[in-house]
Amino acid sequence: METLLHICCAPCSIRCIETLRSEGIEPVGFWYNPNIHPMAEYKMRKNTLVEYAKSIGLRLEIRNEYGLREFIRGVYPDFDGRCGYCYRVRMEAAAAFAAEHGFSSFSTTLLISPYQQHERLREAGERAAAQYGVSFLYRDFRPYFREGQDRAKELGLYRQKYCGCIFSEEDRYAKRKKPKPAP
Repeated sequence: METLLHICCAPCSIRCIETLRSEGIEPVGFWYNPNIHPMAEYKMRKNTLVEYAKSIGLRLEIRNEYGLREFIRGVYPDFDGRCGYCYRVRMEAAAAFAAEHGFSSFSTTLLISPYQQHERLREAGERAAAQYGVSFLYRDFRPYFREGQDRAKELGLYRQKYCGCIFSEEDRYAKRKKPKPAP
């Protein structure tokens, strides 16, 4: 059995792919991440995934759309609520692709991250599945997160430092550079 697997990045895909394969499910990778910014980050994540997919014999479908302007329009003015938009857009694209190309199900590597809003992501996947007449293959991959990241490090894969959108990068630096209290 095959399933379409939306992939956010190579490191997050490692244990998701292995887990699905151990269940007798062959994932077909699907790259669609218009939320990732800036362009250099987008290209680095995509290129790392392409090389990793080749190394493990993973079929990979790429919808190569760098979507800065559309992403900003989609989250404006609710920048703090951006994750819901981001999940919806990517899950709808994966569900639509799955339906158009004969897959009965799809899933996402976003389900491995303890940093994602897991239930909100699951709901977005289930809504998209219902909209396009396919199944959302839900798995809680979070227990494998650290192992996958360690393997990515061992393999020398590029590992990003933030979720992907420009606002998550901003958050990363804002949290790191909090002013010290006055003595």
